[in-house]
Amino acid sequence: GKAQSAMGPFYCPADHKVYLDLSFFDELHQRFGAPGDFAQAYVIAHEVGHHVQTLTGISAQVQAAGRGASKAQVNALSVRQELQADCFAGVWANHARRYAGILEPGDVEEAMRAAAAVGDDTLQRSAGRSVVPDAFTHGSSEQRMRWFNIGFETGSVEACDTFKAADL
Repeated sequence: GKAQSAMGPFYCPADHKVYLDLSFFDELHQRFGAPGDFAQAYVIAHEVGHHVQTLTGISAQVQAAGRGASKAQVNALSVRQELQADCFAGVWANHARRYAGILEPGDVEEAMRAAAAVGDDTLQRSAGRSVVPDAFTHGSSEQRMRWFNIGFETGSVEACDTFKAADL
């Protein structure tokens, strides 16, 4: 495809694979101030969330809903899809804690710092730009943390329906 390392980690629906440029994790730590193994796990779980969206038909529905829509409408759909992937990452973290017992003290905080670090508002500010919510494609830092937490607290995929949520 046409992917570049500047894109950061991403999911490719064409081949059902998650692609990780490991230098992104250094950047997550050094540039964005979100170190830790669980910050990295959050990023990977978010991308796997996109795989779940593809397998369940959610991605196709979002793509269809965006056809003929304005740029702002497409961005709004993208935000809902990305926040749902954050929520799915939280569901995974809940199950990792509950069933695998692999969470350590501070892990959830690491994930929350990573979610905050990659919020569109934070990224726009760090690039020296004004915050423009209509240009968001992933959601604000607050939204990303909130939806990860919804998934983490509930452990329920059903709680992750960002498309029916009135308030993101």
